[in-house]
Amino acid sequence: MPGSLSENAAMTDDLQREQLEILREIRDRQREAVEILKAQRSLVEEQLKRSRESVGESIGLQRLALKRQRTVTLIAVPGILACIAAIAYLVLRYF
Repeated sequence: MPGSLSENAAMTDDLQREQLEILREIRDRQREAVEILKAQRSLVEEQLKRSRESVGESIGLQRLALKRQRTVTLIAVPGILACIAAIAYLVLRYF
């Protein structure tokens, strides 16, 4: 029986060492995973920042385009109406 006790103690020590090694590996992998997640988060934040800047620029360009469209409309519509009126006048006068 005494031999059995020392064998159990040796197996327990070996098992504890193996479990400790597994736990250390798990810890190391989790640290690696955390580092990867930090890097990914940084990339996502940078992409979000660029996306917001792009959307802001796009909105600014759309506003500028609408302003220019209004200006063209204010100039072009009266000009077209004046041309139509002139043509109508000429048609009525000479026919």
